[in-house]
Amino acid sequence: MKRGWASMAGVRHDLARGTAKSIGVLLLALVTMLAFAAPAKAWWNDDWQLRKKITIDASATGANITDPIGTTPVLVRLHSGNFRFSAAKDDGGDLRFVAGDDKTPLKHHIEKYDGLLGEALIWVAVPNLQAGAKTDLWLYYGNKKAAATADAKATYDPDTLLVYHFSERGTPSLDSSVWANNAQSVGQPADGALIGTGLRLDGRNPLTLPAASSLAIASDSAWTYSVWVKPAGPQPSAALYSRRDGANGLVIGLDNGAPFVEVTNAGATQRSSAAAPMPLGGWHQIVVVAAPGQVTLYLDGAVYGSLAMGLPALNTSALIGGDSAAASPAAAPAPSASPQPDASTTAPAADGTAAPTPAPSPDAAPAPVAAMIGFIGDIDELQISKVARPPGFIKFAALDQGPDPSKLVAFSVDEETASWLSGYFAVILKSVTIDGWVVIGVLLIMAALSWVVMMDRASYLSKQARANARFMQSFRELDLSFIDRCEDADVATLDGRLGNGDAQVMRSSSLYRIYHIGAGEIRRRLAHRRAGAPVLSAASIAAIRASLDSGVVKEMQRLNRLMVVLTIAISGGPFLGLL
Repeated sequence: MKRGWASMAGVRHDLARGTAKSIGVLLLALVTMLAFAAPAKAWWNDDWQLRKKITIDASATGANITDPIGTTPVLVRLHSGNFRFSAAKDDGGDLRFVAGDDKTPLKHHIEKYDGLLGEALIWVAVPNLQAGAKTDLWLYYGNKKAAATADAKATYDPDTLLVYHFSERGTPSLDSSVWANNAQSVGQPADGALIGTGLRLDGRNPLTLPAASSLAIASDSAWTYSVWVKPAGPQPSAALYSRRDGANGLVIGLDNGAPFVEVTNAGATQRSSAAAPMPLGGWHQIVVVAAPGQVTLYLDGAVYGSLAMGLPALNTSALIGGDSAAASPAAAPAPSASPQPDASTTAPAADGTAAPTPAPSPDAAPAPVAAMIGFIGDIDELQISKVARPPGFIKFAALDQGPDPSKLVAFSVDEETASWLSGYFAVILKSVTIDGWVVIGVLLIMAALSWVVMMDRASYLSKQARANARFMQSFRELDLSFIDRCEDADVATLDGRLGNGDAQVMRSSSLYRIYHIGAGEIRRRLAHRRAGAPVLSAASIAAIRASLDSGVVKEMQRLNRLMVVLTIAISGGPFLGLL
């Protein structure tokens, strides 16, 4: 018992140990701050200095797509308002797209990249897009040493048979799908189309598709055709896509602005009924989806018409912007008997001989069936698939590729790596002079000292408050008359009210230390009093009061310890910062 309370002399050692603990806590707090200062998700690769979050919003607050979408190529349009072209490579070779988990790279390819004009069109393969939900992906850039990884053929699934971006000039259109179904003729480019460069059709020179086996259509099979069109004007029965194979045929076109699909099976032809014509002067998406026993026509992502029949077998080449109908003979007229020559018309020749009887004229050649006229206008982004794309997929493409994708695709602000050698921070560090570094060093030292002082004082006050509360709880129950009749150990334990467990707590109590000073002074004087003298003299009381005042002063000094350092750091730091 006495040993526990005789250790009050170790208070100074405990305070030093508490200061060291405060420094440790401060370092831990700094590490925690740095951890929370990092982005919410880990940086995919530190070699890339910048990244941007892209949000695809199919929820009710965005595009409001409720039908299943699935894996689809997403068109990402970059411009100077949402992308820092100066920080990327000149050809966009350092662009990387990563899924929302910030771990999975996504396949992509670049249709157009012009850093000078600040325009870029990139197609990104996003897997399993969910209807009615938001999907995030990351765009990383800012790595001048990165090699280009664009892969057009990996951007599309194997069910995509043909994709024409029409970005070629003077050469046939190239297929971006894995099937390499390149065009068989050269088209005229149309600058300023919906998605970069398109194709201009004049109604006379259609684009020929190859008669490849991958493009062959089996009877009553699934199939999807998609294209963006901008007609030059109203045209009656103008063919956008035409494919005929004997008595079978498939034609997709416009009839005075009204899209139609016409299917011919074994000579029997059906055409979808016309609804309201689409407005002219703008871009519109036309999609035809074939499933067994059903052909559906979409306009701008919504159902426009349908046919209750499947596609016939077709294994020939197709035309874009013209009709591939061959001239077929019309029904020949019934033959008539040759008229006998009239006597008046058979006058003799000049030599007196009879004139020859004229031969009967042959029957007239049968008139050919007139083919549909070719489409006149611009088209863009032609795609053909061997599956029936779902309605959500079609609506997503209509919004994403259309003139206003802002409801579907949103861009966040740029984020930079937290590196000392990159970004704006690197620019600031490189511009600091030597005297500036000296000032920064002094400020860092002052900041560290101020943090140490604040942590130390906070810990000290917390311990003191708990210890004083425990002391006062026992002191209020105390009969002070015990001081002149008990042992020193009883005085230290408040007449036994404090146990061994309280010894460590009382080391932090300023009230206990002052009480201990006063009790010691009283007991020392009572031990030397004369018998019969029950009270202390005025001089003794004054001496005791002086001892108590001395204890209070020491407690104030202990409380204000290092506060001068904190004051200097707080008041002097801003003035040094102005230098």
